[in-house]
Amino acid sequence: NAGAQAEAGNAGAQAEAGNEVRGLWVVRTSLTSPASVLKMVAAADNAGINALFVQVRGRGDAYYASALEPRGALLANQPKAFDPLALVIREAHARGIAVHAWVNVGLVADAPRLPAAATHIVRQHPEWLMVPRELAAVAARTRPRDPSFVSALARWTRANIAKVEGLYVSPIPRAAREHAASLARDLTRRYAVDGLHLDYVRYPHDGFDYSAAALAEFRAAIGADLEPAALAALDARARTAPALFTDRFPQRWNAFRRERVTAVVAAMASAARQERPGIIISAAVVPDPAAALAGKLQDWPAWASRGIVDALCPMAYAEDRGTFTAQVDAVHNAAGRVPVWTGIGAYRLTAIETASRIREAREAGSAGVVLFSYDSVSSGRAGHRYLTDVARAAFSILSF
Repeated sequence: NAGAQAEAGNAGAQAEAGNEVRGLWVVRTSLTSPASVLKMVAAADNAGINALFVQVRGRGDAYYASALEPRGALLANQPKAFDPLALVIREAHARGIAVHAWVNVGLVADAPRLPAAATHIVRQHPEWLMVPRELAAVAARTRPRDPSFVSALARWTRANIAKVEGLYVSPIPRAAREHAASLARDLTRRYAVDGLHLDYVRYPHDGFDYSAAALAEFRAAIGADLEPAALAALDARARTAPALFTDRFPQRWNAFRRERVTAVVAAMASAARQERPGIIISAAVVPDPAAALAGKLQDWPAWASRGIVDALCPMAYAEDRGTFTAQVDAVHNAAGRVPVWTGIGAYRLTAIETASRIREAREAGSAGVVLFSYDSVSSGRAGHRYLTDVARAAFSILSF
């Protein structure tokens, strides 16, 4: 409604219009009760944080009132009336703190324990799941709705957990991209959020997606440019070598996959802007643009140059200062005019080290910083003062 939109606009203006963004990523584990939400917002306010990035979609679930996905499992012991996102918005906006809805787009399930909800995307649409090259033959001969398909994918993922965090939804099937856009539309229609923050908008690595649906779409894209006889010959060989077209046209395969990731970001951004004009679209990205393109098929420089996103949040989590400097410089060189909110791995650093990174990001031209994460730095013996120690050292305008 108009009042909610005005509230969002006022908070956003206080937090971000012409001022340094002092952001904090908040993982869903801190959204599991009213008490934990109130504690988090108060801690952020005391530390001079002016933008909260709250994880409202962690693994294909919802820490808000969603019409499209199941309620987060961590909310099982809370009454249905408890709405974490609504409470964050109410409390944060009352303090002039902006709220960005943090959505994990591709990563939808942890492999060790598959989601139990019958309405979960893994159970409703297994045909949308990404497949590693090693399972291309299995995917080609197994129906996605056959329980053995998801089981095989989960087993492979558990065995390769160092290379892939869990199960991912592919950006290639049109229906999967439409679902992502619907999520953005539903979320921004229901809530007066200041921003939509997209994470895991990438492939786990360049060895995905060899699902039957993805390979079929790529074959169709390639087939339009081939002579019928050449296409027929390749089709004959592909019956026993599912990845044949990707091997024959590797550059087009990489471009095809990158374009589909960009299409997801564009669709979600467009849907959110239609529902809530003026909303800020940001994305957590791999800081090295070359590594992002080659390893994750994440073309975030194109997102910036095309105006798809309003801000970039490079995950510059390096503990080594030299590496951190190189990451921040690389992002600024590729971001063009799009603001950079440097992501800092506070969970790996002391409060003094984090403050030093903030100052360095500022000197490099960053329009703000986002610390990862509230949940990690607020735990432990010194957790109650970590954020205020950072603020004292890096946000000199604050007084305590």
